[in-house]
Amino acid sequence: MLSVYIRFLLITCLAFIAGYISLSHWGAIQAIISAIAVLTIPLIYSYINLARLRKSVMTDSVENMVLPSGYWEEVFFPLQKLVRNLKLQIRTVQQQHIRFIEAFQASPNGILMLDDQDHIEWCNAISERFFGLNFKRDAMQRVNFLIRRPEFIAYLNQRHFDEPLLLERMGTDSNLSLMLQAFPFGNKRHLLLVQDVTDLQKADAMRRDFVANVSHEMRTPITVLMGFLETMQSLDLDKTQQNQYFEMMMAQAHRMKSLVEDLLTLANLEVNTSPASLQPIQIPTLMALLKNDAQALSQGRHTFQFEALSSSSVMGEEREILSAFGNLVSNAIRYTPDEGSVTVKWGINPEGYGEFSVADTGPGIDSEHLPRLTERFYRVDRSRSRDTGGTGLGLAIVKHIANRHQAQLIIESIAGKGSTFTLRFPKERINPLEN
Repeated sequence: MLSVYIRFLLITCLAFIAGYISLSHWGAIQAIISAIAVLTIPLIYSYINLARLRKSVMTDSVENMVLPSGYWEEVFFPLQKLVRNLKLQIRTVQQQHIRFIEAFQASPNGILMLDDQDHIEWCNAISERFFGLNFKRDAMQRVNFLIRRPEFIAYLNQRHFDEPLLLERMGTDSNLSLMLQAFPFGNKRHLLLVQDVTDLQKADAMRRDFVANVSHEMRTPITVLMGFLETMQSLDLDKTQQNQYFEMMMAQAHRMKSLVEDLLTLANLEVNTSPASLQPIQIPTLMALLKNDAQALSQGRHTFQFEALSSSSVMGEEREILSAFGNLVSNAIRYTPDEGSVTVKWGINPEGYGEFSVADTGPGIDSEHLPRLTERFYRVDRSRSRDTGGTGLGLAIVKHIANRHQAQLIIESIAGKGSTFTLRFPKERINPLEN
């Protein structure tokens, strides 16, 4: 501050000196004018610098303005430095804020930030999709006005956030299951985390259905076996009746054996998800095996047509390919009435894909059932499936084998006109040496 007073004293002294000289030569009026002129010059210079500073402040360019000389340089230089540091800090905070927002947006879970009155302060895009929100439109709206599920409103009102809340039938298509939980933070604010557990819920439902179906499928033959055994223990049966009961028990035992074998096959396929090997499988040999098995299963009740339209071989695991092809053929036989026909073909389509197809003249399948045919134990007609001896796992096994061989299972069916099941193999699975 001393330099300010010295400058003030120097300017004042200069004004007195100019006034004294003017008074000696021109008189009192000229002396006053000279003193005022000397004092006005620094005032005008200060006004100019203040005007430049005001313009720089208004245009947010203080840190870039040209420094004046003299005392004003000492004032502007620390001001510029202060502004630069503040802007650098602001940019750092903004970049951190943007990174946090990007991280929250990249999260697979929904995130909603609520204030102390449950108004939405911020939410990410996933939560918008989960609940049909629009942040620009719904910002600072009470969340219970926008998510009007009674269980959710009760969850917020009770303020017991130790356990998560499951909301089902959410989303635009009402097909989502969401697990949400509120976590307190800050000044009575809450962070609402939302996780999509639809797949977990479906897997859990499939597990329950699977256990129930296996129990049901095993219970029927076991009940029959126990009934026959109790009959044979309590009654004195002749040899013919005993042989008849033994045959029935053997049939039920074979049914349980088939079910267990299919379950083991399906379990092995589900565990082994890696692509199948590229071993060439001779189609003529495969078709001959399928034809023998088909005739044995049909026992003359159906007519067959086996055609190999190409000599190309398919590349994969022979045991799995035979199982997939055999399941398709046996399904066609079981669901085709007596005197019906089954046509089995292998060929290369115009695009170069290998196709194995099984067409039957059975009752066909309604379109509503087609998407679910590959589910374990799914049956269009349960009673007919048991009568024909199916386990309900054949198409599930085919689907897993197709996935292992990068193949596509195509199902075409018209009710009352039969069905066609096609396994389409990619070009990489066709043996190029035999094309």
